[in-house]
Amino acid sequence: MRHRRKTVRLQRKDGHRRSLLANQACALIEHGRIRTTLAKAKALRPIAEKLITLTKKEDGVHARRMAFRFLRQKDSVKRLFDTVAPAVGDRPGGFCRITKLGPRPSDSAPMAFIEWVDNENLADDDIEEGIEEVAEEVAEEAAEDTE
Repeated sequence: MRHRRKTVRLQRKDGHRRSLLANQACALIEHGRIRTTLAKAKALRPIAEKLITLTKKEDGVHARRMAFRFLRQKDSVKRLFDTVAPAVGDRPGGFCRITKLGPRPSDSAPMAFIEWVDNENLADDDIEEGIEEVAEEVAEEAAEDTE
C-alpha cells in the first residue's frame, strides 16, 4: 500500500525524476511558460511554488545556494531571484497556473501549459529583443517604400 507516500513518481527512478523536474523548473523560470504533459505539470507546480516562497522568505546567499542545490543552473537562479520573485510581488501563494490543452496527437497523452500567474511581467527577454528587431526592420522597410 502507498499510505502517506505523496511523491508523484512519473514512472522514473529517483535521480531521473529529480533531474527532469529541475530541468523543467529551469525552463519555466527562463521562458515563463512551458508545454508538457499534465502529470509532469502537476508534479512541477509544488516545486516551482516552493522556489518562489524561498525567494520571498530571504534574499540572501543561503537562499540562493538552496535554490542552486535544486536547479543546478546559475542563470536560472539569478533570473529566479532578480526577475521572477519581484514580479510576483505580494501574492500570498498560487504562483503557477496549469491550463489543460487536450490530448497529444501521437499518443493521446493529456497535455498542459504551466505558467506563472503574473506572466505578463515576466516576458522572455529574447522575445522582447526579437520583437523590437522585427519592429525596426518593418519601420525601415516602410521608410524605403515611401521613398
